[in-house]
Amino acid sequence: MSNRLKLVYLAGLVLNIFALVAAATAGQLVVAVTFGIVIVYLCFRYWLLVSS
Repeated sequence: MSNRLKLVYLAGLVLNIFALVAAATAGQLVVAVTFGIVIVYLCFRYWLLVSS
């Protein structure tokens, strides 16, 4: 279960990074900041999962 959850978090990070780059290049800075916040949250949750 833990390995599957790690994979879901990593996939979410990759997709959000892609979306952040797309939003930033389109000039939508508010959307890019939102994706940045989601990326920080996913990193935090992934760190909690790995450290436990």
